[in-house]
Amino acid sequence: MTESSLRQSIVRVAQQIAEQGLSPGASGNVSGRVHGEREGFLITPTGVMSDVLGPHHLVFVNLDGSVPEGQLRPSSEWRFHQAIYESKPDAGGIVHTHSPSASTLACAGQKIPAFHYMISVAGGDDIPCAPYATFGTEELSRSVIGALASRSACLMANHGQVAHAPSVEEALVLAIHVEWLAEQYIRVLQIGGPRLLSKREMADVMRQFDGYGQQDLPEQ
Repeated sequence: MTESSLRQSIVRVAQQIAEQGLSPGASGNVSGRVHGEREGFLITPTGVMSDVLGPHHLVFVNLDGSVPEGQLRPSSEWRFHQAIYESKPDAGGIVHTHSPSASTLACAGQKIPAFHYMISVAGGDDIPCAPYATFGTEELSRSVIGALASRSACLMANHGQVAHAPSVEEALVLAIHVEWLAEQYIRVLQIGGPRLLSKREMADVMRQFDGYGQQDLPEQ
């Protein structure tokens, strides 16, 4: 993907996040890894509403965390984006939202356990909740990376959720799944609590997910 196409994808995903009610106002952020002559990522700027966001507003951050001059200020959460790209070679896009249900569980400090087989979309038998740390800090970056050690999504205590995937669009899909799962888990708690799937049952699900779906669509 060219940098121009990546910029357009990030803006489109940022707008979809707002349209789908996954983050209010200018909260939340989106980024995408840049390949080529310069190694780093593009991220949405701080305090810019998605309805006025353009590709030229995105901020380039070097993989070492340095920010070239002459740009808008990057999202205050650029540090954990940088940490994810540095520690996860397969991460091509990151979506962070304050989506309602995920944030509700995060504010209770609760993970999402294996109450539904689709928990496996995040790479394991639960979706963990990273311990609280002040937004925009190195401490928060360490907390998030710890929770994502073997996962592609996690909740962030008293904050929201974050998801990474090979592309920006896939990261959005994963964040939507996390929000749906959080909503269903809250509903199940309201009627007495879930019947959790065992580690063996979740291992079976993970095996089923290997190679799941259409790999190559036939040409018409």
